[in-house]
Amino acid sequence: MSTVVVKLGVGNTASVMFALERLNAPATLTDDPARIGGAERIILPGVGAAAHAMDLIAKKGLRDVLRAFKRPLLGVCLGQQLLFESSEEGDAEGLALLPGRVTRLPASKEAPAPHMGWSKLKIEQDNALLEGVEDGAYAYFVHSYVCPIDANTIASAAYGQRFAAIVNRGNAYGCQFHPERSSAVGARILENFLSLPC
Repeated sequence: MSTVVVKLGVGNTASVMFALERLNAPATLTDDPARIGGAERIILPGVGAAAHAMDLIAKKGLRDVLRAFKRPLLGVCLGQQLLFESSEEGDAEGLALLPGRVTRLPASKEAPAPHMGWSKLKIEQDNALLEGVEDGAYAYFVHSYVCPIDANTIASAAYGQRFAAIVNRGNAYGCQFHPERSSAVGARILENFLSLPC
């Protein structure tokens, strides 16, 4: 049993692996359904388009494996968006581990898309993933689509509009930002995820 980082080919997996290495947390990068299904915990990173990522998940035989997984699962950036039922991006069907639809982030002169840079986290509810993280801590975001704020939102952020920055429902967790690029705050969130009971 181990930590597995899902290898889709659409994520910045190297930076995730380096972040885990810095935490002395051994992890395996793989797209093998059996190894992913048997893991202690899963990190699902992603960069790019939701429809393409879901197509890769289906082709690799991972959709049912990820949906049936009962231990801690963390979606990062696009990985968080894939946890939802659907996305406007390519009209993609998601993993449906969380309810709701991912929508395009409205662009404006004051807040051009994509959202790239550091934004404050507003803690919405207590959660083990946020242990030791202060309200107003900064995290690093790169995204053009946003997840809805609802009862599963444990932290939000604002860029043009407020959106779900961290989510949790059951064993499924997500960070819209990149914890592996978010300095001490991101490292703490990854440590908290690695400490969740299986």
